[in-house]
Amino acid sequence: QVQLVESGGGLVQPGGSLRLSCVASGIIFSWYDMGWYRQAPGKQRELVASITSGGSNYADSVKGRFTISRDNAKNTVYLQMNSLKPEDTAVYYCNAARNKYSIDYWGQGTQVTVSS
Repeated sequence: QVQLVESGGGLVQPGGSLRLSCVASGIIFSWYDMGWYRQAPGKQRELVASITSGGSNYADSVKGRFTISRDNAKNTVYLQMNSLKPEDTAVYYCNAARNKYSIDYWGQGTQVTVSS
């Protein structure tokens, strides 16, 4: 079966960095567009960053601070998060999608807390 397993979340001080990883299994990873979403308490889930064959895209709130990358040989997508702010606190979810076929998979999420 398909599994997306996130790791790398935790508690970090403002201005700090974290690197999230998401390892996929059960899919042909290179066929999928990969994305990171986040959901803060009381808010809707929002797209943070995505990476496709055409490149990468970022939410305005994280541009210049976050970088998404992928290693198809390791079936892994990463999110490097620098200059973290308290408003980045959320559960971060990995997503694998083939929109042309309406196929969509989600990980279980990893908590990121930015606080002093």
